[in-house]
Amino acid sequence: MPEVIFTGPAGRIEGRYQPAKEKGAPIAIILHPHPQFGGTMNNQIVYNLYYDFVKRGFSVLRFNFRGVGRSQGAFDHGQGELSDAAAALDWAQAMNPDARACWIAGVSFGAWIGMQLLMRRPEIEGFISIAAMANRYDFSFLAPCPSSGLFVHGSEDRVAPVRDVVSVIEKVKTQKGVKLEHAVIDGANHFFDGKVDELMVSVDEYLDKRLGATSAPAEITE
Repeated sequence: MPEVIFTGPAGRIEGRYQPAKEKGAPIAIILHPHPQFGGTMNNQIVYNLYYDFVKRGFSVLRFNFRGVGRSQGAFDHGQGELSDAAAALDWAQAMNPDARACWIAGVSFGAWIGMQLLMRRPEIEGFISIAAMANRYDFSFLAPCPSSGLFVHGSEDRVAPVRDVVSVIEKVKTQKGVKLEHAVIDGANHFFDGKVDELMVSVDEYLDKRLGATSAPAEITE
């Protein structure tokens, strides 16, 4: 069931969903970059993250925020998009009532939305935040950050410079046992042009450490 439509706060939401074969498998939600700058669920990094979690046996959902593709509604500067993300997690949990855990992964604008969702949903036990725009959006709500995760940036990111993310990470207080990690992809810009493979190697290394190495590739439909 790769293509799905579910109801969000602003109407219909369009997504792609890959259910896990094992009962009780964890859920992963993947959030795309800024809708007003061409961000969609088919963004190359979003696509790669989606299949990375699929091959790890997760039930994975990526979707278009309101006003993108066939998703109804209009851009809402983050507040409505956070509601969309919460609705997406609700839908995924309804599809997987026995899911034991959830991860969130976001790219750029989607990383900001994902971290806000993390603060509201205690079942989210891990996150991947790629090119988080710490210079443009306030991340002070991470007080304290309840789950361990990975921030990844490009060394040549001019949209959201590394130093701003490092500053956020250093200021964030964490709960006991929570660890925030940070990886920098040398030579990569905000969009990881020509560097997506290197980005995914870094993500895989982190997920291997947290979840264990992947087994045989999953059967994927798109």
